[in-house]
Amino acid sequence: MSALEVREVYELDELASVNALFEEIWGTAPGASPMGTEQMRALSHAGNYVAGAFADGRLVGASVAFFAAPVGETLHSHVTGALPGHAAGLALKQHQRDWSLARGLSRITWTYDPLVRRNAHFNLAKLGARPVEYLTGFYGQIDDAINGGDDTDRALVAWELGGPGSMASPPPVRVPAGAVTALSVQDGLPVVGRLDAPALLVEVPPDIEALRRTDPGAAKAWRLAMREVLGGLLAEGARVTGFHGRTSYVVTREPAA
Repeated sequence: MSALEVREVYELDELASVNALFEEIWGTAPGASPMGTEQMRALSHAGNYVAGAFADGRLVGASVAFFAAPVGETLHSHVTGALPGHAAGLALKQHQRDWSLARGLSRITWTYDPLVRRNAHFNLAKLGARPVEYLTGFYGQIDDAINGGDDTDRALVAWELGGPGSMASPPPVRVPAGAVTALSVQDGLPVVGRLDAPALLVEVPPDIEALRRTDPGAAKAWRLAMREVLGGLLAEGARVTGFHGRTSYVVTREPAA
């Protein structure tokens, strides 16, 4: 694996390369990137975060973020994309964390599709971020290679940065004794179980992106089930405490006072 250099990018030619990388990753037509050159230029000039990850001088990942409320505390990471095989996603998050701490920030937020297992594992198990809100149809309908025209429900996660220093992996999540399965995979389809227990497991389909291509009806069923179960639990005040075994959210309810 080539050594990575992660740094901020400012110049138009490099920003155009970031735009082209995003088009490649999201599978969009030219000009339909999730973050265009002009927007990145304006954000960067205004002091926000636009960075690229370079392997032997070649751009293999990039991230765009901007200051958010609460003012002086939070950075919102809007778009991050990376090509496989370089560990660029993790390197970009480390760089983004250091950049934020240097500016006195204590939290980074971002959204992700709660149906994508690898993203849930990366965000919760590797970084230690936690979902704080379920956002239904947040971006409307997006018909690109990743979203496939599905509803864009998103989980908003918050990553509490702590103090300066190395970014340690969080400890493995503990599954509470007596946890019950609130949502499971059976023959590729979602099955809703009990939702009234103090501790619950919410399983994620193995590959929702492939399912969108091969069985859109099943993919839609998963979207609605996750919205009902995880969205409903978060709306009721339950907390996601981690992601277990690369398969399931661990959700707990606070005991009644």
